[in-house]
Amino acid sequence: MQALTTGFLTGGIYSLIAMGLTLVYGVLHIINFANGAMVALAMYITYAVVSGLGIHPYMALLITVPVMFIIGALLQTTLLNPIMRAPIHTQLLITIGVALGIENILLLVFGPNPLSVRLPGNQGIHFLGATVELSRIYAFIGALVLVAALWVLLRKTRIGTAIRSVAANPEGARLIGINVKRIYVLTFGLGAAAAGAAGTFVATFTTIEPTAGAVFNLTAFVVVVLGGMGNVPGALVGGLIVGLTEQLGGLILPGQSPLLAVFVVFLVVLFAKPQGIFGRAS
Repeated sequence: MQALTTGFLTGGIYSLIAMGLTLVYGVLHIINFANGAMVALAMYITYAVVSGLGIHPYMALLITVPVMFIIGALLQTTLLNPIMRAPIHTQLLITIGVALGIENILLLVFGPNPLSVRLPGNQGIHFLGATVELSRIYAFIGALVLVAALWVLLRKTRIGTAIRSVAANPEGARLIGINVKRIYVLTFGLGAAAAGAAGTFVATFTTIEPTAGAVFNLTAFVVVVLGGMGNVPGALVGGLIVGLTEQLGGLILPGQSPLLAVFVVFLVVLFAKPQGIFGRAS
């Protein structure tokens, strides 16, 4: 029960981290290797805001989400929009360069020592024989709320319709008057904002380090591929699968890396359905 509960709650966070990655790929068709570094940047912004202003960690969302949206929009405008028609390896190198730049800036500004954000009133509660920290429960609930909000934005609003139109057919969207470059900027900004929210939630129960995003990056890619590249509901299901597999794998295979079981499931799904659980065959 401990493994199931922890895995389920952790999976919700993985879903939120992967949400920005799958959104950017679904619309821009760019594999954003800087997604994990953006999560780490949001963690440090949360730490700076909480320690500097003395506010509640979750109140920092009011700062981290808009700031990360602006950073994402600026990155898309200055670095990625000019190379949207470039070969895929050029786009990959740009996002890898952004990730390395963010990590080194964090290292220079905050140093190499691990940091942490304390959540007031955080304590373990008992649930069906398992003990779970309130920070993980709050993070799971917040992740589900934000994932639902993103789904409503994409499915029930005119902006969401424009985003889905650009994802389906950029040239057709341009012909009916949609500003495709503006949608690209908005989408990358939304992806960065999702990473920002994930960083704030994760900061309350994870050690904050400049390279912390690398682990989240790897996990997010597994989640996205499992759920189907560019599929938002698939990212949610994929995150839950990875979270549960990680915890149960550590229980079944003690002494091994928790990621071992994750990659076994990952390979099985790829062999059975290469396009992912919710993906469509090309």
